[in-house]
Amino acid sequence: MDVVQQDGVRLSLEEAGAGEPPMVFVHGWTCAHSAFAPQVEHFRHTHRTVAVDLRGHGASDAPEGDYSISLLAEDVAWVGRQLALGPSVIVGHSMGALVAVELAARHPEAVAALVLVDSAPIEPPPETTELFGQFLEELRGEGSDAARRRFVEGLLFLPSDDATLKARVCNEMLAVPGHVAYGCMKAMTEWPGAALRAVGVPALAIHADRPINDPAKLSGLCPTLVNAQTPGVGHFNQLLAPDLVNQLIEAFLVERLGRPS
Repeated sequence: MDVVQQDGVRLSLEEAGAGEPPMVFVHGWTCAHSAFAPQVEHFRHTHRTVAVDLRGHGASDAPEGDYSISLLAEDVAWVGRQLALGPSVIVGHSMGALVAVELAARHPEAVAALVLVDSAPIEPPPETTELFGQFLEELRGEGSDAARRRFVEGLLFLPSDDATLKARVCNEMLAVPGHVAYGCMKAMTEWPGAALRAVGVPALAIHADRPINDPAKLSGLCPTLVNAQTPGVGHFNQLLAPDLVNQLIEAFLVERLGRPS
């Protein structure tokens, strides 16, 4: 693992491979860079790949304080500058997809394309907003660990998803400090999804079997966005159906960037 520092905060990352355009992988809420292990293994043979641990996650520092989506996006932008990546394909899962969108809106020069893997809610309907608000309150109580487990096991996986993988992912997510889990969940509830309207680069949204976002709405917000889906698997589709996710990304890069992956 390599480390860069952003305002005194150590940010951990794993770099591999070579080839253009670079690909930066941004994990989701209370996860780590390993959430994209199958994609890094696949694309490192043809691309320079960077998988980050966002602040508070994995081997990165977990300071008290701000965990806004805008700050996380600035961290990823800082990593890109430190590594001299140039315009990159930013691949984000769940919360990481929001970070990717924010990065593209703030630093369009750093982004060649976006891949949003079962993104966290973008301009959600009232019932989703209410659900996340209730969960946020639970994260502040003494039973926060139990609430986190119920949330992950009950909402992020299908009954048919691989049980071993589900248990591993859940345990990894629960290992993230409580202040980080709360701060990032709060950030997602406060993030203005209208940032997607500012995205002008090619974008691909890969939805799980039960999409969190309405595909048509995402296309309406961002005319450069195309939708795809991984039937039969839950929220962690990049781990549950890695070959299909890799194929969808490859086809997108060829079609929208006009270069072989």
